[in-house]
Amino acid sequence: MYICLCHGVSDKKIEQAIDDGARSMRDLSKELKVGSQCGKCCNCTKKILNQKLIDIVDVTDDVA
Repeated sequence: MYICLCHGVSDKKIEQAIDDGARSMRDLSKELKVGSQCGKCCNCTKKILNQKLIDIVDVTDDVA
């Protein structure tokens, strides 16, 4: 699903950027330009970011 229409960024691209090391909205904005134009994508992007970060922490807890 497209999250940022201004820059054509999908949820999969956002998830991939997080998997590749993005850890903040600033990181995602630098890499993918999300939130840098109209800003309507910020809420959805933050939800994806927060969920992915929670998933990363949960996996890490299982490993340790």
